[in-house]
Amino acid sequence: MIASSALNIRSANAGDVDAIIRADVAASALFAPTGLLSPEALDDHVEKDDLLASIDADQLDVAELPVDGVVGFSQFSRMGNDIYLQQISVHPDFGKRGIGRRLMARLDSRAENAGATQITLSTFHDLAWNAPFYASLGFIELPRREYAPYMRAIETSQAPFMDVSKRVFMRKPVRKHTKRVK
Repeated sequence: MIASSALNIRSANAGDVDAIIRADVAASALFAPTGLLSPEALDDHVEKDDLLASIDADQLDVAELPVDGVVGFSQFSRMGNDIYLQQISVHPDFGKRGIGRRLMARLDSRAENAGATQITLSTFHDLAWNAPFYASLGFIELPRREYAPYMRAIETSQAPFMDVSKRVFMRKPVRKHTKRVK
């Protein structure tokens, strides 16, 4: 684990884009031995214009260390009453240190502040750093019959470059803090 004081989770800015792309490409390499992504998808990364649009919408957070700079990110969007986690990546050199959990905690807070009812995501079912990780954070798998139209559209868009039969959508209700009246 990285000391909480050493890790800064914050909104991304345009100066972070190159580091975000480096983290994305490095994290994608973890999928190479799985055969779940096409070779083209393994070489791909989130497009710079897409990252800049997410920055403009304040829908991109980064994990930053004092010496190493940006080592991970989470990108999300609003889908009706949901916050959809488009992607979370941590550079493998900094994996298994709680950075992904901290990014997800930030997303929980953002979803609550935005008045969202749930956080959703699409992930690989059987990879330890995918569905089991999210389950440990309180996410549950959605039955296909409960997929929202945007989920079906995402699945269709992912099909050309990954085996969507190995993917699931998961959701987690957004906790609502209620003020106690004394």
